[in-house]
Parts: sequence; C-alpha cells; structure tokens
Amino acid sequence: MDKKKLTMKDIGLPRLLLMLGAGLLLLLLSFPDDREETSEGDPLDTLPAAEGEDTAQPSVGSDTSDAATELEERLEELLRKVSGIGDVQVMITLKSSAETVVLKDSPYTSATTEESDSEGGQRTVTQTEQGEETVLANGNEPYVIKQIEPEVQGVVVIAEGAGDLAIAAEITEAVEVLFEVPAHKVKVMKMGN
Repeated sequence: MDKKKLTMKDIGLPRLLLMLGAGLLLLLLSFPDDREETSEGDPLDTLPAAEGEDTAQPSVGSDTSDAATELEERLEELLRKVSGIGDVQVMITLKSSAETVVLKDSPYTSATTEESDSEGGQRTVTQTEQGEETVLANGNEPYVIKQIEPEVQGVVVIAEGAGDLAIAAEITEAVEVLFEVPAHKVKVMKMGN
C-alpha cells in the first residue's frame, strides 16, 4: 500500500478557506448568546403564569400594590363572613414585593502550572475561575427553588361591628394569625355612618 502525503496543492485554497470558515462558525456558535437576554429582559419575566393569573407585565412598583390589593380583598371577604362584623374595609401595607428564588450554578475551575526558566528559577502559577449561572429548566425558563411571599408591614381594619371589644379582639387575632404580624401593627376601628 502506497501512502501519499496530503499537500496544500491537493487541498486547494478554496477548500482550505471553506474549512477555516466552518471552524470559525462552529466556534462562534459554541458561545452563549448574550444578546438574547438583553433584548428579552430579565429571564424571570419569562416564567409561565399560574392558571388564572394575569400575564400582562406590571409597571415598576405596581406588583407590590397588586399583591396588597389581593390580600385586602381576601381579608375583607373572610371578615364579612364572621357574625357581628358587618361591612368591612381593609388596608394592608407591605415591606416588599413577592420574590422568586432561582437555582444558581457556581462552576469553579482551578489550574496550576509549574514553570522553570533557563537560569534554574522556578515558579508556580495557580489560576482559579468561579462564575455564576442561572440553571434553566424546560429550555429557557429558570428553575425556581421557591417563591417568597411579600411580608406584611401593617394592617388597618375598619368594621361596623368593631365597637364591640370582643369583635375587635377577634379581628386583631385573625389578622395576627393570617399575616404573622404583631398586635401593635394591627389597628381595628369602628366604621362611621
């Protein structure tokens, strides 16, 4: 069997340029595309909405007021069902909005190189790299570890039946249990005519 060496003349310049271009294309495609994230915004904005949840993007700061409004409506509905309370209005203030915690991967690499020069000197070079990347599930959606509900800062309840001290105490206890707030951050008042 006769072995033949491959020469530049056999390959040809067009084929060499084509192979070089294909190699560069593969190299470029292997890097993550940062442009997608900047054009689409925060990856958390792409989380699927829960069933029945509004998918419209709220304006800045409105997510806190929306959460407070939802809590107020639920508390009003609950208190109206209690005998002796009557009509009720609730105001809730929140310390912060709800928070979504996503899983982060922290890859860590370390490389040590020992070098020696012609004069007999030696040195050791250690190079370490640590990064942080969001772990994605189902393609482009971040893997959510937990949802932290907003923390209630204070509650004011105005109720028709709050003139009765026993009813006012029941309302205060209900709010303490539901929102884990101390009694001094709950104010119950009698509704006027």
